[in-house]
Order: sequence, then structure tokens, then C-alpha cells
Amino acid sequence: MATSDRDLSRREAVRRLAAGAVGAATSPMWADTLIALAQEHAHTQAAVGTMTAAQWTPRLLSRDQNDTVVALTELIIPQTDTPGAKAVNVNRFIDWVLSEAPPAERGTFLSGLAWMDAQSTSRYEHTFVSSTGEQQTALLTRLADETNDDREDATGVAFFQAIKAMTISGYYSTQVGLQQELGDDGQLATGIFKGCDHPEHQP
Repeated sequence: MATSDRDLSRREAVRRLAAGAVGAATSPMWADTLIALAQEHAHTQAAVGTMTAAQWTPRLLSRDQNDTVVALTELIIPQTDTPGAKAVNVNRFIDWVLSEAPPAERGTFLSGLAWMDAQSTSRYEHTFVSSTGEQQTALLTRLADETNDDREDATGVAFFQAIKAMTISGYYSTQVGLQQELGDDGQLATGIFKGCDHPEHQP
């Protein structure tokens, strides 16, 4: 498949997701709860994305957890001809959603983050953030495989479904996601999570 064809396929897929079809039929209830919360509030936190790095402090995530979320979201929506998830501060959106989530669902998500580091350390002797790009991609590819029925991966598969949907909800409610990536004319959303794209303001 040519690069342009892949871009078109991705944009059509995320257009549907941004319009509300986020999530997977096999997602566990905790993931569905976080996905629904992300969709519900994707357009209400404009101020969070525009804070400078010095002004913004995570409401919930630790520094290491935030770094892992940044790495994961950028792998899910990497920079191409338009900014990726990191550039529009999707990690801040996810931190806010988690801070508003019920304790059980929040705790399960954080356990998923810990699972990612444990798996990465077991496979590559490095945490997820410290692993190479190829190693990170290999782990996520395994979790994204719909035919993967390995019970040992169940936690990671559910976690990846949740963070992928939350990333999409956050990214495609930003000005970059809606207007530059999807070419939205204002019909997909009534509000914008305004992620800052200045390099000096990135986490």
C-alpha cells in the first residue's frame, strides 16, 4: 500500500472515531468507562493544552507515568506532515480524564502503564520509555493484533485499547487534529482542546 493510501485509510478511520465510534466491541468495562469519559469531555479542557511546560502540572500522573503516556500517544498518532499527539499535548488531556475517572477505572489504567514497563523490561531489559523505537513498536503491534489470544497479554491488550481511544478523542478535538489532519469545517465538534504546538512548551 502506498504512503498516500495509508494516510487516507488512517484519516478515514479516525474521522469515524472522532465522530463518536471510539472503542472496541471486546473492550472490558473499565476501558469503556474511560473511553466514554474521554469522548464526553474531549472539547471542554482548552486551557490545559495551552499552558506552558512550566505552568502545567499533572493532576494525577507521576513524572515517569507521564513520560510513558507521552511516548505511547506519539506512537499511536506520530508526527507526519502534521503534528503528532505529543505536539498537541494529548498526555495532558489523558491526565485530566484520569483525574476525573472513578478510582477503580483509574487504578486499572495505571496498572496497565505498569504492565507496559514490566513487559518491556522483561523483553528488552529497559522500561518502555528507555526502549528503542523498534522495540516499542514491536510491543504495541503485539497488543494491537486482533488475533492475539495470549492470556498473559490480556492486561496490555485492554490497556492499549483504552489509551488508543483516549488518544484519538484528545487529538481529534484539537485544532490540529480537526482542521489540519481531518480538514474539518466545524461540523465534527463544537469545541477544541487547544494543544500547544510550540517546541519550547512540550513536556
